[in-house]
Amino acid sequence: MTVSHLTAPDREPAKGVAFGLAAYGMWGCFPLFFALFEGVPAHEVLIHRILWSCAFLVGLVTLLGRWTPVREALCRPRRLGRVLGCAVLIAFNWGLYIYSVETRHVLQASLGYFMTPLVNVALGLLVLRETMHRLQAVAVGLATLAILIQLVLLGELPWISLALAFSFGTYGLLRKQVPLDGLSGLFVETLLLLPLALLALGALTRMGLSHFAADTGTTLLLVASGVITALPLLAFAGAARRLRLATLGFLMYLNPSIQFAIALLVFGEPLSGVELATFALIWTGLALYSWSAWQSRRRRVATGT
Repeated sequence: MTVSHLTAPDREPAKGVAFGLAAYGMWGCFPLFFALFEGVPAHEVLIHRILWSCAFLVGLVTLLGRWTPVREALCRPRRLGRVLGCAVLIAFNWGLYIYSVETRHVLQASLGYFMTPLVNVALGLLVLRETMHRLQAVAVGLATLAILIQLVLLGELPWISLALAFSFGTYGLLRKQVPLDGLSGLFVETLLLLPLALLALGALTRMGLSHFAADTGTTLLLVASGVITALPLLAFAGAARRLRLATLGFLMYLNPSIQFAIALLVFGEPLSGVELATFALIWTGLALYSWSAWQSRRRRVATGT
């Protein structure tokens, strides 16, 4: 079947895959960008990510004439509950991720994003009542074993990995349930965070701790953080609206794979034998999950369901 013969519903999954690849590819390269913020604390970078994302999205929404769904969403408080949840989760995820880059814990961040697909499987089972096949259950078990190994042998819980995995996995779950298109939903999320960001920026300025306008390079980086943040989130929102939660998890492998390579090859982070073993368990789990998802797809195609 050629592309020209695809119906509109048939094209939606293909669009979702393209959006997902774009989002995860950009996210994978984020450590290279946030490593440039030497001397700027993670919370201040987070504040400017919110501010300049909002400014960028105002222009985009205006340019595309998409204010109607935004106004409708803001006028319906019941709709804003999940959107606010998305906003809080993504802000937490942003801040922790910036912190992991600044403190050179990109390997931990990579492990967290490797775990997120398996968190998506578990959330899909528990919340959306999606089916978990036997191999998927084994994959989740291997991820759990990997965390226990780190806890027992290293004597510490990989809290950055766990927090990133669960916050982003839950964000994907809530975003899938928000009845807003990708652009409108992202703008409303960012808009809900704007008052807090403005208050925080005002406090930093009054205390003389703000790095904005301190020098041209830092100022440009802070402004650029908004645009660079908004673009992959727009792509992710477009993917989340078109794909199953499990499929989103599968595409996400690109993000931590790029981060893993950057951590080792660019930042030179050490990788102990125990950590390598936990990564191997996660990778094995992801391979089993991928095989299970592929087999399920083949069966659906074969039966025409």
